[in-house]
Formats: sequence, structure tokens, C-alpha cells
Amino acid sequence: MRTEIPEATLATDRGRRANAILRTCVHCGMCNATCPTYQVRGDELDGPRGRIYLIKGLLESGAANAVARTHLDRCLTCRACETTCPSGVSYGELAEIGREVLEEQRPSRSLLRQLLLGIVPRPKLLGPLVALARPFRWLLPRRLRRLLKPPPRHRSLPARGRVLLMQGCVQRVVTPEVNAHLAGLLEARGMAPFVSAAEQCCGGLALHAGRTGAAHSVMRRNVERLPVDDVDVVISTASGCGVTLKDYGRVLGGDTASRFADKVRDVAEVLAGLDFQKNPVDGREAETVAWHPPCTLQHGQRLTGLVEKILTSTGYALVPVADQHLCCGSAGSYSILQPGLASELKERKARALTRASPDVIATANIGCQTHLADAVGVPVVHWMELLR
Repeated sequence: MRTEIPEATLATDRGRRANAILRTCVHCGMCNATCPTYQVRGDELDGPRGRIYLIKGLLESGAANAVARTHLDRCLTCRACETTCPSGVSYGELAEIGREVLEEQRPSRSLLRQLLLGIVPRPKLLGPLVALARPFRWLLPRRLRRLLKPPPRHRSLPARGRVLLMQGCVQRVVTPEVNAHLAGLLEARGMAPFVSAAEQCCGGLALHAGRTGAAHSVMRRNVERLPVDDVDVVISTASGCGVTLKDYGRVLGGDTASRFADKVRDVAEVLAGLDFQKNPVDGREAETVAWHPPCTLQHGQRLTGLVEKILTSTGYALVPVADQHLCCGSAGSYSILQPGLASELKERKARALTRASPDVIATANIGCQTHLADAVGVPVVHWMELLR
């Protein structure tokens, strides 16, 4: 792709990187074939190729506009286009740059967005608010109601060991039993998992909203305050957090951030090769499982086949699911900020997941889990909870 970005912009690290990414694009449009929002809307500007042109226009003109804001806001950042692109265009990174430019020049005035960015990354604030709202959950919209289901009782985790478990922001409030269950699996293998009170939000929410400064701030605090040099591995059970944590080296730069990122593993990477037995779901043993790989796992972290192998070796039968590469519509705060598109994608995904009548649906991210839970008639669990 030919670019005409001003010299002043090219003199910056951001401008040079954006220019390099743009020049790898060959206009082929293959990305549109796997873009969920393009599949729903059929609008070129709601596909990766169109959004790339919008970002190119932002950088060349130096002026943000409402059209670019609308169509970049509709992007899920699922990165399915990256696994499809024959030229290796780093679309996710380019989208970060485009959103950063938009936020600098044309900041979002959405009150809902401000509330999400102010509350969700702060579990000490989010937790009490969720507890306060639970008695009134039936009065709220369904997309919010699913986040307020009372979690089952779980044991607290120790504050020292050799395996650091990242708790996540929403996960530690809504499904804390996930990490508690993993701790039991690891302890049975002689490992010493623990959580740290110094953990901050991974920074993904702010990064994808174009709030790069805020994202860098919490990322640096994690790198500086977490006892990474004293642990063997850092485990993320939420693939949305994991993909951001693994990217600290690129986003922040420097040896310390890279050393942190190098220790981060998705839970599937840690449990691969180990043997397990089936674990009952809602008091009964499941036989068939519909597996929904989150975009952050299959497109972001490029981890495919690991979970499937673990589940099948445990004795589960995985049912066929059409269009597994497509996003369910959760995408962090997307399901709240773009409820129309998110609902359409959710219904499509729900039909695909339930077509073979599985006993349970398994996924690897808190967002997907809560998003799909009210659209299907079977339990939706973190896949790791199926292991004993």
C-alpha cells in the first residue's frame, strides 16, 4: 500500500510503525472473509481493509473524523483478519495506533465508556458495586444481568509460591472459582500457586480504547511490583488478559517488560501433557463438549489444538462447531458499548455451539463465558473446570 504520511508523523516511533504496517497491506480483501462485523453488515468500512484505509487517512490528514470513530468503534479487535492475511499485516497493532490518534484528537464522550474504563479495571471498586447490585439484578438489562450471578463459594489462595496466578479484574469478581479450581489442580501436581495483592489490571481495556497512557501506567506498575523474578511462571486463565500480558515487551519495550512477558503462559500451555479425570458440571458428568476458542486465544495468542487435546485425552467427545474462527461478540467491553452487533454475533455463535446438542459448552475467557451464558440452554464453563 502506498502511503503519504507527513514527515513530522514519520519522525515519531508511532508514525514509523504505522507506516511499516500499512505498507505490508496489498488490498486483497481476504481479511473481510473472516471479519465478523463485515459478515453482519456487509459494509467495506466495517471490515479490516476499510478500517485500514480509515487509519491511513487519519495519519495522512492528521485530522480525526466521526466516520473513522464509528467504524473503529465497531471493530471487535478479534484479530481473525491476522490469521487470514497472506501478507502478515499486524492489524491489531495498527488499530491500537488508530484508536490512540482518535482519542487524542476526538476523545469519546460516551458516559458509559467512561464508567467502564473507570470501574472495571478496579476490582476493589467493581467487587462492592457488583455485590450491591446483585439483589436487583432482575431489574437490569440482560447483558448486565449475567455479570451479577452470585458466584459459588471458593477457597482463598495463598500469597506466596512459585507459580503466580493472575486474577484478572472481572474474573476475580464474577468467577473467582476458576482460579481456585486451577490452584487445586496445580497443588495436586506439587506446584505452589499464589496470587499477588500488587496485581493491577492488565491494561487491555484502556489500550483498546485508545487510552495508551493509562494502559502503559498500569502495565508498568505490574512489571515493577509483581514478584516475577521470584517465580517460575505467570499463569493467566483468562485469555483476554493473557494476550495483553504476553505483549508487554512490545507495548512497553525494555528488558524488564520483556522478561515479564516471557514468563506469561496461558493455562493450556501449563496443563498440556498432564493427565486428568472428568469433573462433574452442576452435579452430573458431561460426555459431549462444544468448544468455543476465544479470539484472544486462537488469533491473539495463536494457541490452537492444546485445549482440544487435553479435553479429548480426559475422555470428552468434542462436537463439531461451525465457524469456530468467528467472534462471539463479547470482546471485553464491546458487548456493552455495541449491544446490537454483539447480540447478533452472540445468537449466531449460540446456534453453532448448540447445533449438536452438547452437554456443556467450554471456553477460555470470562467475557465469552458470561456473554454466551444467557443465550444457550446448557452450562457454559471455563474448560479447565472440566478437569479433576
